[in-house]
Parts: sequence; structure tokens; C-alpha cells
Amino acid sequence: MKFKIILSVCLLSSYFAGAQQTPKRTPAKETTTTSQVTIKEEPKPVGNERAIKVESTVVTNHSVTIGGKSVPYKATTGTLPVWDEDGKAIAGLFYTYYERSDVQNRDKRPLVISFNGGPGSASVWMHIAYTGPVVLNIDDEGYPVQPYGYKENPYSILDVADIVYIDPVNTGYSRAVSKDIPGSKFFGVRADIKYLAEWINTFVTRNNRWASPKFLIGESYGTTRVSGLALELQNNQWMYLNGVVLVSPTELGIERGGPVEAALRLPYFAATAWYHKALPADLQSKDLTAMLPEVEQFTINEVIPAISQGAMLGAEKKKSIAAKMARYSGISEKVFIDYNLDVPTNFFWKELLRDKGFTVGRLDSRYKGVDKMAAGDGPDYNAELTSWLHSFTPAINMYLRNELNYKTDLKYNMFGSVYPWDNSGDKTGDNLRQAMAQNPFLHLLVQSGYYDGACDYFNAKYSMWQLDAAGKLQDRMSWEGYRSGHMMYLRKDDLKTSNEHVREFIKKALPKAGEAAKF
Repeated sequence: MKFKIILSVCLLSSYFAGAQQTPKRTPAKETTTTSQVTIKEEPKPVGNERAIKVESTVVTNHSVTIGGKSVPYKATTGTLPVWDEDGKAIAGLFYTYYERSDVQNRDKRPLVISFNGGPGSASVWMHIAYTGPVVLNIDDEGYPVQPYGYKENPYSILDVADIVYIDPVNTGYSRAVSKDIPGSKFFGVRADIKYLAEWINTFVTRNNRWASPKFLIGESYGTTRVSGLALELQNNQWMYLNGVVLVSPTELGIERGGPVEAALRLPYFAATAWYHKALPADLQSKDLTAMLPEVEQFTINEVIPAISQGAMLGAEKKKSIAAKMARYSGISEKVFIDYNLDVPTNFFWKELLRDKGFTVGRLDSRYKGVDKMAAGDGPDYNAELTSWLHSFTPAINMYLRNELNYKTDLKYNMFGSVYPWDNSGDKTGDNLRQAMAQNPFLHLLVQSGYYDGACDYFNAKYSMWQLDAAGKLQDRMSWEGYRSGHMMYLRKDDLKTSNEHVREFIKKALPKAGEAAKF
């Protein structure tokens, strides 16, 4: 599964249905702003323009009920500059920063720094569907409902940590200051990590958070980003972290071509087939997590060696392996033989429910699509992505403008152009390993949805095994799986559970008073 830069890969998501509810906010008179963004209703807000402001701030005050308790907080939206080597501002990055406002000493208060992926995707997905104080107005499984909007998030991690959501250049409201600034300053694995590390330094300094325990969380391509940032912040900004959370991780530059790449897809195929009730009765009768270990063992012990042998495998043995792969995947033995046991995911999304007239989604295979023709090697469109944009886009535009009072006529880019993206030099998995090896305080949590076909759960496990091949860091690594897809938090049950896992991870990663960072 070679990682491909597809802007739609890294989005993120939503929550449960019910009556739309507006989060609590103090009266508008308590909203404060800097001189650069003036909030006034008549005749026209000064912020209503399309030019990027490299520095701007709007502050509002709110409260949210988490776990039955009221949590007051301050929300700061605005932009901070990206500096070049000569100290010149070359871009303004948009961010939303939530601080619990009844905390007296922020030195011990954790700070979570949040990124989404793409790499051309805004931070909207985890912002208004996962860890933040509001979530989308969607049904319990993550599907859009009307009226569009948002409501309180009773599972937000804001009770235990402050959070800043960051939009890289060309996403959200973030832009370069002019078209003359070369895209190579921002658009590439190494360039992205370098300028964002510098920006984080500016943010932490401006907001006096150097003493705070710090955590990075990234989703999809955001996992590549934060894995690289863990080492870049440590080695070049001298900023040491307590934890990194990888949500639906990419391959992190860890090699897995050929037979390994082909074989590792099978457990995801099995999970999706189980969800759509396409497996034989004996497998279907088992619970998902009771069935998958059998498939995982078969994948490691038999499929990888079989594909590695190629023509040496022999026709009978090939047929035997294909039959078993068919049993676990819900598609025919002939398909596996025709593809030499290497069935592409794109074909699987088309084939699994072909006889029922549906395709399955890429990022979340619970979602079904309808194609123009039953024939073909892949779906006409990504069913899940269309569904998500349906509910996310109205909500973020309403929320930032009406609730957080950030006024601008810039388009909020759910996806922005980052072409061409330089994917060379991706050693981010090893960057993360090196950061953990150097920093005894640094912990890792990986979260995966079983029905994610873009960054599948078994590849995430494989990355963890290879990231720490020596097995010396396992006591600081953990993995959690969820019965949903790429954005596991869109499903109500998983929203609650996944946030609780992050909450407990943060608490566990905080050292005891007086504990030294040593092995």
C-alpha cells in the first residue's frame, strides 16, 4: 500500500443527531478583539475582506458541559505569521485555541496541538467532530441531517487539556502573503514539518505555554506531520513532548512494498465484509474482534509467504490460499487467482456489493454508493467523503463566523491546493522512534477504525511493530480499534470511547511530581 497523496485522504468528522443545540456563550459584549479584527455589526465588519491578515485575534468566552460538569473556556481565533530565515512574514496561519478559563496555574495544564491531513486538508474534522467543545449535528452513525449545525460535545477533552487547532498554508483561512512566495516553502514532507515547528515555537512563546506538558495529535496525513514534528520540535526547537496521538495513521515512510503491501489489506477486507454480512455463516456469527485475530494470523503466517513465492507457489497451493482469502473477504476465489492474490482495494470497494448494486466507501466502508454502471474496476466516487462534506462545510462556516465571531470573506478551504507536494525524504516513522528513544517522557497512542480502507487498522499495527522492531519502547505504545472508519469519532459510541482513550492517555503520560526523565 504505497502512500499516495490524495487530498481527500485526510479529513475528519462528526457526531450524533438530535435537536440542534447552540453551545453556551457569554453575552457578546464580553467578546474582545485586537485592533486588526474589529467586531461591529454596522455598517460592515472590517474583517469582511479577502486579504489574509498575518496577525489577527478574536476572543470569546463560553462554557460546555463535559461529563456532567460545566467547563468554562476562552476561545481565541486568529492568525499568526510564518517567518522566513530573514524574519519576514511569508504566510499567516489560522488557528483556534481553547483554554479552560477556571485554571489558575497553566504550567501544569496540558496543551494539545491538533492537525488534520490531506496534506491539503484543514483542521476542521477533529475540531468540530472529535476533541473540541462542539460537534456536528449528525445522526448516531455519522450521516448528515438537517438543519445543518453543531451542538455541545459532552465528550470533549477540554476538561483535561487546552487545545489548539492549526490550519497549514492553503487550508482553512491560512494563506501565503503573496503569490510570489514559492510553494516549496510549505508543500512537502520536510518543508511542512520545518515551518510548522517554527510556527508552534511562536505560538507557545506568545501564549506563555513553555512550561506546559505538550501533546501532538494528527489524523491521516496529519500522522505523518506530527511524527516528523516530534523530532523536529525536540532537536531544532528544543521543545520536548509528553505524547503523540496518531489517528488513522499513514505508512509513516515505513517500507512495505510487494508481498507485504498486498497481504496486509486482507484483515481490512474481512472487517468490511463482516460489517456488510458478506462472510460465511460461521465467521459472520462471531463478533468482529473475535473473528479478526484468525484473519490476522493467516495473513502473517501464510499470505505473505505465499505471495512472496510467486510462480514457485504452485497451482494447487495458490488455489488453496485464494480460497481462504475469499472466505475471509467476501469476494470470489477466482478474483484472487486472477489478481495473483494481490486484489487492489479500489477493486474491492467496487466488487464486494456489486451484485447488490452498491459500492463501499474508501475512508469508511460502512458507507454505500451508487455507480452509473455495475461494471468497472472501482467506484465512481467516494461515498463517505460526499456525506461528510454535506455536514461539515455548513457547520464550520456557521461556527467560526457566528459563534466565535471571526469575520472574513476568505473562503474556508476544506481542501486547498498544495500541488506539487514533495513526498521525498519521508522518514517520519523513524523520526518518531528516535524522538521516543531520546525522550523517556514521550508516549504514543494509535487509534484506528476497522472499516477504514485508506489507512487501514492492520497497517497501523504493522507500522507500530516496525517502528519499534527492537521492542524497547512497547511499554510507552498503545493501540485502540473502533467499529467505524477513518474518522472513528463520527459514530456516537466511538466518539465517547475514543475521547476517553485520549483523556486517559494524557493523564498516563504526565510524570509524577519530581519524576526525572531517565531510563
